[in-house]
Amino acid sequence: MEYKDYYKILGVSKSASQEEIKKAYRKLALKYHPDKNPDDTKAEESFKEAGEAYEVLRDPQKRKQYDELGANWKDYQNAQGFSGFGRGSGHRQYQRTNMGSMFDDEEFSDFFKTFFSGFGGGGGFGDDFGGFAGQRQGFGRSPQAMKGKDLRSRMDISVAEVLQGTSRIINLNGNKIKIPVKPGVQQGQELRLKGKGHPGSAGAPAGDLYLKINITPTAGMSIHHNDLIMESSVDIYTAVLGGKTTVNSPAGKYNLTIPAGTQNNSKLRIKGKGIPAYNDPLKRGDILVQINVSIPKNLSEEEKNLFARLRDMSKEPSYQS
Repeated sequence: MEYKDYYKILGVSKSASQEEIKKAYRKLALKYHPDKNPDDTKAEESFKEAGEAYEVLRDPQKRKQYDELGANWKDYQNAQGFSGFGRGSGHRQYQRTNMGSMFDDEEFSDFFKTFFSGFGGGGGFGDDFGGFAGQRQGFGRSPQAMKGKDLRSRMDISVAEVLQGTSRIINLNGNKIKIPVKPGVQQGQELRLKGKGHPGSAGAPAGDLYLKINITPTAGMSIHHNDLIMESSVDIYTAVLGGKTTVNSPAGKYNLTIPAGTQNNSKLRIKGKGIPAYNDPLKRGDILVQINVSIPKNLSEEEKNLFARLRDMSKEPSYQS
């Protein structure tokens, strides 16, 4: 069984005053409190250790007993329970005491549970700490109401669903819940479902469910703020001479005018047809259409000759090496 050095856990010396012990505990409790470190098992363990150390060192009698135990730790290891502690060795027999409880029984270390008994009676540290630490279930003299822990998960949606809105049905504790998603939701945004987390204790409300939005990649489409960026291919003749093309967006089809001389990778704008603002659906971004100019392949000799004549007639600079 591992020996717990409560002084080391709190970061104080063995001669520390009660005020120093309380101050050290408050600092650690604030640092590692589960509300500030959700789903962090290491922080939760440090929080429990600090509370256990303070439970022992805050009380002069318990602290004295612990100090005596520490000095005779090896003797105790060789003894069989408390009834055999110190027998024949001249040491004072250690008596188990009613320590009170800060945690549920299972939250104490094996060291604590071996040397102290009477969980559930006595005083916790809620009074000394203004009730902050007492928010954890089992603290203090009686069970304290504590809001249930929050749940967090991820929701994958497509670019089209961002534009149009969508919904999901999830199975939570055997109950089917429909979750609406408004248009304009952003990457990384969290949707909160109040009261759908872990149940609370002693009549306290349940925690909340947070769903983090993940917008999955869609070929030929992406989002930048509230602009929907799409790709559209046009032939070289339309790019050179100008014309029209049809853009098939998730919100519908739009006719786009291609100006003469449109360059490859240039962007043309369709105003007001992009992603709506999350809380203002009448305010929308634009659709930015990236033009990909298709170069013809497998030209006939006549076509090659025509392109050669155009090249020779062109006033544009030649890029031949």
